Amino acid sequence: MEPVSLLVGAALLAAGFAAGRVGRRRPPAPPPQLTPICGCGHPLSQHDRESNTCYAELRRDSYDKRGRWAGHTWVACTCRQYVGPRPVDEVFVPRVLPPAD
Repeated sequence: MEPVSLLVGAALLAAGFAAGRVGRRRPPAPPPQLTPICGCGHPLSQHDRESNTCYAELRRDSYDKRGRWAGHTWVACTCRQYVGPRPVDEVFVPRVLPPAD
């Protein structure tokens, strides 16, 4: 073989190796953990399943009689029913225990 073709082949091999190292595919990042969120902004764990009320508290600004800011007060969330996505086991499998009677 002639030396020119050997040099061209070695250069192509080195260029392919370098392109493979630089353009290597990274493994995709795992998707973030999804938490079912209600319209009020609270997760399913903050809602009572029996009465559909929200246990969470919201921080509201409070003002004195003159209209000056007086700090924060914590008030109950006004959410009346959880409207977010339902867990799959709750949709397809009825609850067995305790009986509803």
